[in-house]
Amino acid sequence: MTEIKAHAVEGSGLPFGIAAYGMWGLLPIYFKLLSDVEPLELVSSRVLFSLIFMGVVLTATGALREFGRTLRHRATMIAMTGSATLIAINWLTYIWAVNGGHVVGASLGYFLNPLINVLLGVLVLKEKLRRAQMAAIFVAALGVIVMAASALQTLWVSLVLALSFAFYGLIRKTADVGPRQGLAAETLILTPIAGCYMIWLASNSTMTFGIDAGTSTLLALSGIITSVPLLLFATAARRLPLTTLGLLQYIAPTLQFIIGILYGETLSGGQMVSFGLIWAGLVLFTVDSVGNLRRARAIDLQNPTSSVTAPIR
Repeated sequence: MTEIKAHAVEGSGLPFGIAAYGMWGLLPIYFKLLSDVEPLELVSSRVLFSLIFMGVVLTATGALREFGRTLRHRATMIAMTGSATLIAINWLTYIWAVNGGHVVGASLGYFLNPLINVLLGVLVLKEKLRRAQMAAIFVAALGVIVMAASALQTLWVSLVLALSFAFYGLIRKTADVGPRQGLAAETLILTPIAGCYMIWLASNSTMTFGIDAGTSTLLALSGIITSVPLLLFATAARRLPLTTLGLLQYIAPTLQFIIGILYGETLSGGQMVSFGLIWAGLVLFTVDSVGNLRRARAIDLQNPTSSVTAPIR
């Protein structure tokens, strides 16, 4: 019965998850345009302009008072400090990898991440897997193993990206805070460090922002480009099982993988095999999930009171 009741919530979370991962999948194009900006300045710009954007969002949606309560809640702020640290590590590593010509290596990190999400969902959140889901994950895991073996030089990048974002997702799923308030708190926590670094760059006349209009505009837009997918992800994380959220994430690295090839990165035979295995696993998982949702909806038509909706804060 729990599985049937949960399907309405899961269905409402899917569009948010697909949109978030789709936007993240296209990020290499944006970062390639800023390849002349060093990673620390780019991360700092993302933090500062995200704070401005989130201030506008909180004001426009009347959520400033609730954000104030979030800042006064000690347990929530401890959790947000952890998630802020993890996402900063993730950003810095990802930007370094993309601008260093390691887009394929970065995509492997996000291919690994769903498997870690599934593992955390089962071990920490006690989520249950159906047999078809276990088979899908096994096939995808084989593909990831093959890919890892063919890209050992950048495996450390892949592991840092995978682990940092998996634990970030776990914190955002379990923390008692809404998507807007949580992201604003994370950004505020990182702001002093980012601000001090930008002041240091300016005092040494080494800051890229302000040198030319094109680069400055792209850096200013980083607040929106950073915040919107994170808001979508946080919403999806609260509505979807961690296992489903993890498998959806294959959207982003697949797009990154393709972009890396378009930018001229080499693709080995092992990587081609792994790509096929990963997508075979994703297809298996998707077919099973769609079938399960259809069965649950059919039961709901007979008993409309069995479905529930999830609140968004």
